[in-house]
Amino acid sequence: MRLILASNSPRRLDVLRQLRLDPDVRSPAIDESYIEGESPEAYVERLARCKAEAVAETEPDALVIGGDTIVVSEDRLLGKPEDEDRAVDMLLSLAGRKHLVLTGLAISGREGTVSAVSSAEVHLRSFDETEARHYVMSGEPMDKAGAYAIQGLGAALVAGIDGDYYTVVGFPIGTFLDLLLRSGWQYEFGGLSQPN
Repeated sequence: MRLILASNSPRRLDVLRQLRLDPDVRSPAIDESYIEGESPEAYVERLARCKAEAVAETEPDALVIGGDTIVVSEDRLLGKPEDEDRAVDMLLSLAGRKHLVLTGLAISGREGTVSAVSSAEVHLRSFDETEARHYVMSGEPMDKAGAYAIQGLGAALVAGIDGDYYTVVGFPIGTFLDLLLRSGWQYEFGGLSQPN
C-alpha cells in the first residue's frame, strides 16, 4: 500500500521513518481558518481530516495521513508564530506554566476517513525574555505551534509532561496505530498489512 503524508512537517516524517515507514510527502493548501465557536479539539481534528482528504482526492489508491498540532493556553489557541517578536511573546506566556497540546490525526483511504485527537499537558520551566530571545534566534521556534520543539533545542525549556510525548512532537504513535486498524490496516514493525 502506498503511504502519503499530507503534511510538510519534518517531525511527522521523522516519526514515520522511525517506524520504518517511508511515505511520499504532499502538502495540500487548505483553509486553516478557525470557525467561531469551534472547540480546539474539533478545530485540530478538522484540519487533519481536510489535509488527508484533499490529498486522497487526487491519490485514490493511497493511504493518506493528515495531521495538525495546536497549543492551548488559558483558552487561547497558539499556532505558529508570525515573526520573532510573536514567538518571544508566546514563549513568555507559557513560561512557568502548564499548557495543553492537541494533535489531530486522520487517515483517508478507499474506505473513507477516520480521525482522532490526542492530548498532552506540558509544563515549561520559568525563564526570562533574554533566554526566550536566545532560543528564538536559533530559528527553531518559527514553524512550531506554541513556538517550541520538545524534540529539539526546546527540550531545554520543558519541566515536565503529562501524557504522550509523541503528541507534543506532532505525531501520536498510539493514535496512528488505532486509526490504521480502523482503516483496515495493521502495522507490522516496518510495514503495513491487512489482517484477515
